[in-house]
Amino acid sequence: MARVILRKEVENLGEVGDVVEVKDGYALNYLIPRGLALHATASTVRATQHEQRIREAQVQAARRTAEEAAGKFQGVEVELAMKAGEDGRLFGSVTNRQIEEALAAQGLEVNRRRILLDEPIRRVGEYEVPIRLHAEVKTAIRVRVVAEEAPAEAAPQDEKAAAEGGEGAPEKAEEGA
Repeated sequence: MARVILRKEVENLGEVGDVVEVKDGYALNYLIPRGLALHATASTVRATQHEQRIREAQVQAARRTAEEAAGKFQGVEVELAMKAGEDGRLFGSVTNRQIEEALAAQGLEVNRRRILLDEPIRRVGEYEVPIRLHAEVKTAIRVRVVAEEAPAEAAPQDEKAAAEGGEGAPEKAEEGA
């Protein structure tokens, strides 16, 4: 039997840093050549324990940073104006890329891959959108999707055309009668 330290997680054997006993052939022919394990000597055990402490410290530091960043996202609301039909369905959809850009405009930087949309938003309304800042730290923002207003110039012209057509039609009907 050989004692080895696992450098990577091995299914049904252990996790990174575990000292396990395996058959000599398994260690020499599979685990060690593939870089999955090292021989467990006193010096390699100490070195592995030291690496593990450093890794844990880095994970804790990243978690603290993510928790601080989560505070910045509390109460954040993003409003996106999109073209929509009368029934509230959007022409297109709101994606995590658009949310990322809207957050950047507010001075909040977040990678779009961390914005967790199950599927793109396709209707007008308010949505809670989760953001994963760290494996253990999540927060949420409110995204309000509103219908984009038609340009102000186009509306009066349409009204004039309708008014002209509306007035002209009865006159023509009277002329023909």
